Formats: sequence, structure tokens, C-alpha cells
Amino acid sequence: MNLILLQENDFQDQPRSNNDPAKVILLGQRAQHIQQVLKAEVGQQLKVGLLGGQRGMGTVRSIKPMQCELDVSLNSPPPPKLPLTLLLTLPRPKVARRIIHAATELGVSEIILLNSYRVEKSYWQSPLVDDAHLHNAMLEGLSQSGDTMLPTLQRQRLFKPFVEDQLPELLQQRRGLVAHPYASPLVASTPLTTPTLLAIGPEGGFIPYEFEKLLEAGLQGFSLGERILKVETALPTLIAKLFY
Repeated sequence: MNLILLQENDFQDQPRSNNDPAKVILLGQRAQHIQQVLKAEVGQQLKVGLLGGQRGMGTVRSIKPMQCELDVSLNSPPPPKLPLTLLLTLPRPKVARRIIHAATELGVSEIILLNSYRVEKSYWQSPLVDDAHLHNAMLEGLSQSGDTMLPTLQRQRLFKPFVEDQLPELLQQRRGLVAHPYASPLVASTPLTTPTLLAIGPEGGFIPYEFEKLLEAGLQGFSLGERILKVETALPTLIAKLFY
């Protein structure tokens, strides 16, 4: 953890966004991480942040087995989010957590999980992609990147109704891009600063029908070249090329 994420109920008094410290008691995994991984001692300062709020520093006041008491001051905003909505076909459950973690870590603002022909129906029923698992993956991404603001997450299980009825409305205020291994290569440019929707398909890309529907909705197709990448490789590569 590069940032210890705090919840409202960790505070023994009201969370404060000024220089006056508030008392926080952490139990369980976070306390264990502070003791065993960070090897913090009484008086040491740690980077902390309130989920959905400000960042700051926490001074260790006491350490007990599986419990840490901190004096916390919150006085700085989290890093800005990318102006990016990620339209992602539901990955294989075993890698979905890693991909959602990476998207959060990189600063994606919104994530939409989409169905497609190459997404097996069983993926949607897997406990590995339920709300709890993906929420925990996003929390880990925040802690890694020093962020406190969760991306929004929604699921769209019907491809055609979403692409025909909802996607055009989303594109009214966003540039639309769809990564596809058989489209023209991406032309290098300056990092994007305008709101953008980026669609990434399953392994091997969207089927031709789906790709055409996305183009009809207003997305522009592009590729990273001749190599066909796994989604977990393509995602950070695309975001780095477009925004960093």
C-alpha cells in the first residue's frame, strides 16, 4: 500500500480536512499491513486518504496486535482522474480483477463492462466478477496509486441495445475510440485531454458485426500494430499511449 485508505467508520470523531488531527483506529488487514509490511513504529508518519475525500498524513500513536491508532490530518486533494470512460468487454473472471485493478490504478474515471459474442455466458455468473471482488480490486488500485476516488462501475449485458440506444448519447460529450487488432494503426499524437470513451474487446477483438455497430455509433477504430495483445497487456499500453 502506497496509501492507507480510511473509511468514515474508522474515525473516532469527525473526519477533518484541515490541520487539526482526528483519531483513527484501524483493525485487521490494514493494521497488519502497517505492522508487518511497513514495519511502522509509534511516532512514524504514514500516507493516508479518506475514501471519496482528501489525502494527508497519519501519525502512529499506538500499536497493538491487529490494531493501530493514528492521528490523521487530511489536507490535500487526490490526483486528478483521466477524462476516460472505459468500455470493456467482460474479461475472463480469473484476470478481471487484475484488469479492473490496473484501470483504477491508471486513473480511469468510469468503467462499463459490456457483453459480446466472445464473452462466455458463465463469466457473468462467476463470483470472481461480483461487486465485492471488483470493489476490492478497485480499492487496491487506489491504495497503489495514492488515489481516494473510486471509478464508477456498471454492467451492460445486452450488446445491441446498449450500442444502439445508450452509446450515441454517451458520445455526445466524448470522443469515441475502439481498439481493434485489424484496424489502422494508431498515429502518435500529443496526450489526450478531452473526455474520451475507449472500447476494448475480448481476446482477438470484437467480431465484425460488433465492430461495425460500434463504428455506426460514432467510434473510431484503431490498432497498436500487427501484434495482437491480451486485454491485460493492451489496456495499460493503450492508456499510456493515449493519455500519458
